[in-house]
Amino acid sequence: IIDDPELDAIDGGLGLAPGANIGENIAVFEAVHGSAPDIAGQNKANPLALLFTSVDMLKYLKENEKAEQIEKAVLRVLEKAEVLTADLGGSATTEELTAEIIKNL
Repeated sequence: IIDDPELDAIDGGLGLAPGANIGENIAVFEAVHGSAPDIAGQNKANPLALLFTSVDMLKYLKENEKAEQIEKAVLRVLEKAEVLTADLGGSATTEELTAEIIKNL
């Protein structure tokens, strides 16, 4: 079991951490982070944990091409580091980061 501070050190924070619970007949996918009530409704949330979780779900469903397209688009945006949310050192809104990822698909 890894707790939140350890996860932060491993991957840069909970804003990037995907999550999955995979059993024999069912799988549940969710972002690791909490609900972030302190920024709710402010267009400040980092959407990447949810996107990385979606990539994992697509891979689980054998939709590898779609998963790879999304993953590559996200990684391109992260590599450029021009449009990032505050938790990643930027000033972009949730919508701005999402739009940038869509542009890179």
